[in-house]
Amino acid sequence: MVVANLPSRIRGLESVSGQVSWFPSAGRADSSSERTAQDFGTRREILSKNMKKNRERFCNREREFVYKFKVGSQCLELRVPLRFPVQENASHLHGRLMLLHSLPCFIEKDLKEALTQFIEEESLRDYDRDAEASLEAVKSGEVDLHQLASTWAKAYAETTLEHARPEEPSWDEDFADVYHDLIHSPASETLLNLEHNYFVSISELIGERDVELKKLRERQGIEMEKVMQELGKSLTDQDVNSLAAQHFESQQDLENKWSNELKQSTAIQKQEYQEWVIKLHQDLKNPNNSSLSEEIKVQPSQFRESVEAIGRIYEEQRKLEESFTIHLGAQLKTMHNLRLLRADMLDFCKHKRNHRSGVKLHRLQTALSLYSTSLCGLVLLVDNRINSYSGIKRDFATVCQECTDFHFPRIEEQLEVVQQVVLYARTQRRSKLKESLDSGNQNGGNDDKTKNAERNYLNVLPGEFYITRHSNLSEIHVAFHLCVDDHVKSGNITARDPAIMGLRNILKVCCTHDITTISIPLLLVHDMSEEMTIPWCLRRAELVFKCVKGFMMEMASWDGGISRTVQFLVPQSISEEMFYQLSNMLPQIFRVSSTLTLTSKH
Repeated sequence: MVVANLPSRIRGLESVSGQVSWFPSAGRADSSSERTAQDFGTRREILSKNMKKNRERFCNREREFVYKFKVGSQCLELRVPLRFPVQENASHLHGRLMLLHSLPCFIEKDLKEALTQFIEEESLRDYDRDAEASLEAVKSGEVDLHQLASTWAKAYAETTLEHARPEEPSWDEDFADVYHDLIHSPASETLLNLEHNYFVSISELIGERDVELKKLRERQGIEMEKVMQELGKSLTDQDVNSLAAQHFESQQDLENKWSNELKQSTAIQKQEYQEWVIKLHQDLKNPNNSSLSEEIKVQPSQFRESVEAIGRIYEEQRKLEESFTIHLGAQLKTMHNLRLLRADMLDFCKHKRNHRSGVKLHRLQTALSLYSTSLCGLVLLVDNRINSYSGIKRDFATVCQECTDFHFPRIEEQLEVVQQVVLYARTQRRSKLKESLDSGNQNGGNDDKTKNAERNYLNVLPGEFYITRHSNLSEIHVAFHLCVDDHVKSGNITARDPAIMGLRNILKVCCTHDITTISIPLLLVHDMSEEMTIPWCLRRAELVFKCVKGFMMEMASWDGGISRTVQFLVPQSISEEMFYQLSNMLPQIFRVSSTLTLTSKH
């Protein structure tokens, strides 16, 4: 029988006067009691030292839990020291007692009930003693009654909704509501015309800046050629270096001058625009206003003249485009739109200066959906430095500067905020890593990781991305700046590559923030190079197609299955033959909707 061997199986039990009293055996005494009575917190802070002393009198006291049970003719007694207040779950404590001391299963339920009842009763007695001691302290005058009442009143007012102060209206929120109302009203065309006039003004200013910088560089180039001709004759290397430093300083001064002028002009435009929008919205509420019709009057002639005054026109290559409608999901199918395009990423950002059919409609659609649940996003592949000094980051910043953003901060201000956030995040990670290293839990190999993290303190890592918001771009509202390194140009990346996982996280942000249209570089590059052969392109496209398909199937659990549009972009330098090979690959990976042809019997 199992019961016959019970006394020998219960470790730490000793026979005393015909009974069995439980005392932890040697080597387990401290560990068992500590494991059964750990993780105890302290009471909340009280108002005076006397009350704290009274509380300490009852808290952190050890009490012994005694449980008696019979096995045959033997009477066994279990003694467990517990320190109050017990903050550990009674069920967890009971399970540990059963496991550590191999207690018989037939006492499990009764032991749990007795243990729970003991903890509740002793805790309630402590609360009663604590309350009585606090009341005595108030009666005896040891505690200031007025201070106590004011503390309670403040705590109640701060935690109760009916006493909460109403939130002060935000200027940005008010302006967003006003703009949303106006852009969906007959005044929408007037708003777009005004924005275009501001765009033309800034473009002219940028054109003057470019001309002046070009003249300066040409003049400096001529001066440098003359100096180089005299090098070794009447001039030395030091003279050349001095002239180069002067040229660099002159360029910096001129660029700073134009940068400040552009910044001041955009700030004035933004203030004028917002004030005009608020005034127009107020006038619309007053139907008796006679000047309202003049304010929203459309002036197409002025619009065309301002466009014709610009001689510079964006050159566009012929775009190739294929569209597909797919269904994803096993039981609950969700329809999505896919587009494959051969185009430049920045084409979705640039404002076309030649007023052709359809250009204005793109801008209108972007403005209508600015404060909606149908936002448009774009993925830019950038390096690990958070700035706008080189590559596609510089080109993107140039496009953003061509038109004033009337709703969000300038691109430079947003990047400064991102730098501060990255610095704070890196500081927190560094402190935690340092604590773990100091505790001795890390080996020597992780020291290299710490040094690398310190070396690249303000840089983002591959696969990480930061977001900028825009209202002044042609067809997008949100830009995802995804950090990639030169590894994406190799042909051996996998589905676990940081760039691929970054795309997954971007799609997750799209689901949680109402971005229904997203443009992705299919080959994970913006420009083609010699190593990107046809097999390389096919392997890369297949990998991205399959991974994005899996991520889109995950979307159903993220957002409940909302229809979205995903645009896959390939560089403009890709051949038409390669483009149509990629177009034929897409229906093989995604489930494309089949068309039905209805024919009449007659």
